[in-house]
Amino acid sequence: MKHVFTRILGIDVSFTNTVEDFIKHSGPKITYSKQPLQNEFFIRSNSLLFEQGIDDIDIKIEDWDGLPCFFEAGERSNIPFDIFSATFYLLSRYEEYLPHVKDELGRFPVKESLAYQQNFLQLPVVDLWAQRFLGILKKRFPEIERKKRTYKFTSIINVTTSHCFAYRGFVRTLGGIFLDLGKFKLLRLLKRVAVWINPKKDPYNNFSYLMEIHKQFKCKTMFFFQFADYSRHDKNVSIYKNKFQYLIKSVADYSVVSLSASYSSSLNNSVLKEEKNRLANLINRPVNYSRMRYNRVNIPQTYRNLVETEFTDDYTMGYTHEIGFRAGTCTPFYFYDINLEIQQPIKVHPFAVCDYSFLKHKKQQQVFEKLDFIYRQVKEVHGDFNIVFSNELLGSNNRLKWLELYKAILKRYYV
Repeated sequence: MKHVFTRILGIDVSFTNTVEDFIKHSGPKITYSKQPLQNEFFIRSNSLLFEQGIDDIDIKIEDWDGLPCFFEAGERSNIPFDIFSATFYLLSRYEEYLPHVKDELGRFPVKESLAYQQNFLQLPVVDLWAQRFLGILKKRFPEIERKKRTYKFTSIINVTTSHCFAYRGFVRTLGGIFLDLGKFKLLRLLKRVAVWINPKKDPYNNFSYLMEIHKQFKCKTMFFFQFADYSRHDKNVSIYKNKFQYLIKSVADYSVVSLSASYSSSLNNSVLKEEKNRLANLINRPVNYSRMRYNRVNIPQTYRNLVETEFTDDYTMGYTHEIGFRAGTCTPFYFYDINLEIQQPIKVHPFAVCDYSFLKHKKQQQVFEKLDFIYRQVKEVHGDFNIVFSNELLGSNNRLKWLELYKAILKRYYV
C-alpha cells in the first residue's frame, strides 16, 4: 500500500483496524476488507495479504479497460480487482518462491514468469494500475493532495571485464594466444598482440569516451566494477594491478562507483563482504549499491545476504535477455521477505533493459522500436527508466555499433 500510495502516487496514508476511528475520520478513506462498512470507497480484499507462507495460487488474468489485472474483486468493489494483493504478488516475487527449474546459471527463467506468459512483461503494470486508481479516487475525493514524481533516466555501466587483453599477466596472455591459435582466430590474435604492445588499444578501454558522453548529456550514470579474485565465472583483471585500481579511482572522481558482485560471492557471503570492503578501501568511500553477476537474484537469499553485508540498494532486478519489468514496476521498492514476514531494509531499483537483450536484433532501428515503447510507458507514469550496459558489449564491434547505439540512447531518453 505504501508502494502504491506513497512511492508512486505521492499520497500520505495512515491505517486503522478500529471501526470507530475509521467512521470518525472526515477525509478521504478506503475500506479494504471483504465487506464495506457504509458507503465509503471500497476495495474487496483477496485473502493473499492476510495469509502466511507460500501457496500455489491459481491466477486468472482479467481485463481492466485494456490493462491486464488479476485477483478479481467482484461488482461491489470500486475497482474490479484487488490492486494491493496483485501489487504484492509482483513486488515480492511470490512466483519465484514457488518450485521452478532454474537456468544453467541458477537464475529464475523469464519464461516461468506470469508477466511473460500473459504478455504484460513490457508493461509497468503496478504503476499503470496506480495511475488509473488515482483517477478513480480523485473523482470521489477531488480534495486529495499529492506530491508529483518526475521521470528519471539512469545509465548503469556494468564492468565485469574491464579489459579484453590488457593487464592479464604473462601466463593468462600466453594461454590466450595458444587458444586463439588452436581455434584459428587469427584476427583476435593480432588484436591481442597489438594490445600487448600498446595497452591503450584494448577494445574494452572506452572509459574516457564514456565519461565524455556522460558530461555531454549530464545524465545520471553509475559504474559497477567487479573487484573479485579470479574464478571460473569471474575472470576480470587482477584486483592487485595498479592500473586497474587507478582506472576505478579515476572513474569514481566523476561518477558513482559501486560493486558488481562476483558469481563466487553469491555462493559465499564472506566473499561478498570482502569484495565490498576492498572496493570501499580503494575508492575511500562507502560502497552501498550492488549488482549481482549475470543478474542472478535468488529470492529471498540474495537480499538477505545483501542486508547482512550492509548494502542499502540493489540494481539487479531485471532479466538479461528480455526487455521488461521483472517485478511489474518502474519504481524503486523495499524487498519483502515472505518466509520471514518482514520488509528487508534494502531498496530494489528495477531495470527495464539490459544490452544483452539487443543481441537478437540486427539493426538499431529494431532496438529503438522496442525501447520507444518502454520509454512511453515509463514516461507516462513518471517512473525510473534504468538501462544496463556491459563494458564487454560496448567494447565489441558488431553490426549494432554499440558505442554509437549507446550515445543515441542517452540522447533519446535521458530527458
